[in-house]
Amino acid sequence: QVQLVESGGGLVQPGGSLRLSCAASGVTSDTYAIGWFRQAPGKEREGMVCFDMTDGYTYYVDSVKGRFTVSGDNSKNTVTLQMNSLKPDDTAVYYCALDFLFPNEACSIWAYDYDRWGQGTQVTVSS
Repeated sequence: QVQLVESGGGLVQPGGSLRLSCAASGVTSDTYAIGWFRQAPGKEREGMVCFDMTDGYTYYVDSVKGRFTVSGDNSKNTVTLQMNSLKPDDTAVYYCALDFLFPNEACSIWAYDYDRWGQGTQVTVSS
C-alpha cells in the first residue's frame, strides 16, 4: 500500500524559506510522479509543481516559478520542495500526491490525476 508523508511545514515570516519533504513508501514502480498541491481556507486545492521521478522532469505554475524548487531522491523515494521568498498568500495546507505514469506520459499539476495523497502539512507565512 502506497503511503505518503509530508514534513517540514511551520510558521515563517514573509520573505523567509521553508523546505517540505514528501516520503513515499510501498511504491513498487519507478514510473511515477510526485505533485505538490496546496489549499488555503475557502479556496480550491491548487497544483503548484510536479516532479517526474523517472527523468527529473519538472513543471511549475507561474505563481511559484522562480521561488519554489523541487528535487527528488529515487533511492529514498523522497521529494523535497524548497520554498523561498514566501509571501502571506502562500499560507495553506500543503499536500504531496503520487501518480503512476504511463510510458511517455508527462506529470501533471491537476489533482484529478493523482490518487494517492499525503495528510498535508500547514505552512503559515505571517509577521
